[in-house]
Amino acid sequence: MPNPDPTPSYANEPPPVGVGITARLACGVAAWATALRGLAGWRRWAAAGAAGATAVLAMAPFNLWPVLFFTLPALIWLIDGALAATPAPRADRGGRRALKSAAAVGWWFGFGYFVAGLYWIGAAFLVEPEAFAALLPLAVTGLPAGLALFPAAAVMLAAPFWRTGVWRVVALALALSATEYARGHVLTGFPWNLLGYALTASPSLLQSAALVGIYGLTLIAGMVFGMPLVLLAAAGPGTNGRQPRRLAFTIAVVPLLLAAVWGHVRLGGEDALTPGVKIRIVQPSVPQQQKWRPENQEGIFLDHLRLSASNAAGAVDNLAGITHVVWPEAAMPFLPLDQPAVRAAIGRLLPEGTLLLAGGLRAETAPPGSPRPRQFFNSLLVFGPGGSALAHYDKVHLVPFGEYLPAQAALEAIGLEQLTRLRGGFTSGPRPAPMVRVPGLPPVAPLICYEAIFPHAIAEAGERPALIVNLTNDGWFGNSTGPRQHLQQARVRAVEEGVPLLRVANNGISAMIDGHGRSLIELGLDQTGSVDTGLPAALPPTPYARFGDGIFASLWLLGAAALAVAARQRSRLAGA
Repeated sequence: MPNPDPTPSYANEPPPVGVGITARLACGVAAWATALRGLAGWRRWAAAGAAGATAVLAMAPFNLWPVLFFTLPALIWLIDGALAATPAPRADRGGRRALKSAAAVGWWFGFGYFVAGLYWIGAAFLVEPEAFAALLPLAVTGLPAGLALFPAAAVMLAAPFWRTGVWRVVALALALSATEYARGHVLTGFPWNLLGYALTASPSLLQSAALVGIYGLTLIAGMVFGMPLVLLAAAGPGTNGRQPRRLAFTIAVVPLLLAAVWGHVRLGGEDALTPGVKIRIVQPSVPQQQKWRPENQEGIFLDHLRLSASNAAGAVDNLAGITHVVWPEAAMPFLPLDQPAVRAAIGRLLPEGTLLLAGGLRAETAPPGSPRPRQFFNSLLVFGPGGSALAHYDKVHLVPFGEYLPAQAALEAIGLEQLTRLRGGFTSGPRPAPMVRVPGLPPVAPLICYEAIFPHAIAEAGERPALIVNLTNDGWFGNSTGPRQHLQQARVRAVEEGVPLLRVANNGISAMIDGHGRSLIELGLDQTGSVDTGLPAALPPTPYARFGDGIFASLWLLGAAALAVAARQRSRLAGA
């Protein structure tokens, strides 16, 4: 097992009299690094968990991204301490004990990060507490415990390449970005709060997503935030440390400054609007405790009709001048296509030339051999004149334990059920997900709920959309960080593709976002009403839209090649 940086000899000494502020800062950082390296046992794990929990402040809605300049180096120094352990050779062949100790640091960092970042998931289990409250402790700790295996795996991948100086930062950044990519794909994937979202807090920094995508930003974030203090801790207070200190500040400032300047230039001017399109967003704010009760379905449907016929000021205008009305996910928590009275009411709502895009349930006859006669879908439905059904999209990425159960039949047999309590669960839509053709709109890429957090889900059919429509119901999670994180991640999809995104949520946050990630309008959390908006035109294809995650792969391979060259040179010097 390679040895990390030794503790700087000056770390435990007061800085010399007369040195500059950067040299004094280097001494202070070195002392902090030494303290973290010296932790062991539960103290090391507690420090790792605290660093992970603090790192969540870099995400929405806090957007305090500078905290990563401290939390990522703290993780590195804690790994240093774990890998520096030297138990008896017979008890630790090949450094396995040190490797396990380092992996435990990664796991505790991840556990703290995911507990703090995903605590709001527990709110969904309190919507029907009589049925699900007993599962709350498992929900708020079990999922983070599982997700924490990814940063633990990253540490294990980086450990064999753990070298002195910044190369261990490169190794960890490569490993973290690789495991974050895996987190977005393994077992249907859950790429929530990827590290790269810290670089999307400001509108100018957000534009870099158009170049490299969120996984590319994750790799860059690992290096930019991890290197400066690691360099500073190793730099001495004297003249010999002047160059490393300058390099530390250069890495901390220059990449972010260049990205911000480029982003500012890219934001110049407003996106043109698509002529002839005026969209009304309807946000009903139906309490989640009431939404799925059969006795409430008629009232919920009538509320959507009433809000649709009124403008933002609450004045009834019967959709005059509106070309498209959009309702949120599961706006109709029943089967509207099977109910002629519902379709007739929609037909009476829509004047000539106006269409409705709405979330609702859809059913069709199940294939032969299925355990039930019909299969059910969480769908986006398009209604036209007279309430006619013009098109539909069935959600592809279903939420495990929310919309279906793994091993559905077996778990239902022992009395378990998913949060939606639909017997048999929902069925996933076909892959690749097709574009939806809506008269009066350009090609639409539909995304329901958390499908908006998957970068690769935007253009699965190989055709570039000109509008992303994201219907969601964040009412499960209350007034928490969850809906705000969800909005920010959806915003990044718009910038990655250079395509406007229309987000319509049951209780917020609804928004029309242009291809630069700017909100034209928003309806906040728990705000009931409607608002009208134009449709921004799509931008020319971005580099990410053209090449996708191939850009991230290229950057990753370049970093891995540099790490391999550095390791080979070190081996040659050691053997000389």
